[in-house]
Amino acid sequence: MPSQSRLSRPTRRGLLAVGGALGAGAALAACGGEKSSGDKGEKAAEKSGPWTFTDDRGRKVETKAVPKNIVAFTGTAAALYDYGIEVKGVFGPTKTKDGKADVQAGDMDVSKLEILGNVYGEFNVEKYAKLVPELLIAPMWEKDVLWYVPEQSAKKIDSLAPSVALWASNTNMEKALARHAGLAASLGADLKAQPTVDAKARFEKAAARLRAAAKARPEIKVLIGSASAELFYVSLAKMSADTLYFQELGVKFVEPKVDAQGFFEGLSWEQVGKYAADVIMMDNRSAVLQPKDLSAKPTWAQLPAVKAGQVIPRVTEPIFSYAKCAPVLDDLAKAIETAKKVS
Repeated sequence: MPSQSRLSRPTRRGLLAVGGALGAGAALAACGGEKSSGDKGEKAAEKSGPWTFTDDRGRKVETKAVPKNIVAFTGTAAALYDYGIEVKGVFGPTKTKDGKADVQAGDMDVSKLEILGNVYGEFNVEKYAKLVPELLIAPMWEKDVLWYVPEQSAKKIDSLAPSVALWASNTNMEKALARHAGLAASLGADLKAQPTVDAKARFEKAAARLRAAAKARPEIKVLIGSASAELFYVSLAKMSADTLYFQELGVKFVEPKVDAQGFFEGLSWEQVGKYAADVIMMDNRSAVLQPKDLSAKPTWAQLPAVKAGQVIPRVTEPIFSYAKCAPVLDDLAKAIETAKKVS
């Protein structure tokens, strides 16, 4: 991982947060725990009475009215924004060091957001309380653990407002999208609005394209990578919502010999060529090294996929809206369609 200095101890959650191959989270590959009630949105937003939503912990959240003062993990807030739902505050990677929008902020104007914490371990509880929050929303990579909500202040945060957790692992992209759309609908989004209808249609078209590309090019093998100064991480596809879905569509992935936690294998830079691959998907998060940063690593430059220019970004923590996920599928489909067999 790029750095463990931000953490008091290298916890499992911390290792994921600071840039390991986040095809991780819960050490479960099954897609259990999906709640159909949220898929339809429990559309209390259409009336002035109580609001309810059953999240992926199985917790039924109830408020007297549809929440307006919402605080959410940055990527989740970005997904809601695509459905027309805006939040009062965010926590998680929002701004880069130069003040620009982090990749996880999507189309949100970060200059207008109340940022409660920009890196792992940060969450300003005092600022949170001042927002008079009515609802907190976060991804869940591990059962019953809210992503980027610090363990030491989780109870205090939970006491200030009800929370909704949605799986980012232990599910696939298609199901995660349905859950986020359902939540947005419950908060007042119109899922029949033309932009949303068009975005879903584009997603479905992109999924069909990726399925066709994988079927036409079964010989193409894809590696899921993430880089730090010390190690190169190779992720196991089935452990993350995005790559599990790609695998279900037929994409052939490198299967590393994962560690005891089951998420990824850490390789020294001398071992980086251990697995043959035709396309490399590299973690796009701002906390990890990007391909342009790896020029000093001679073993990286010698990888056949790198020499062939067959390295593409991986949106490691997807923004779960149809508008944001459709291009991800299209990009991978194009990479497979045009790849040379180099492994």
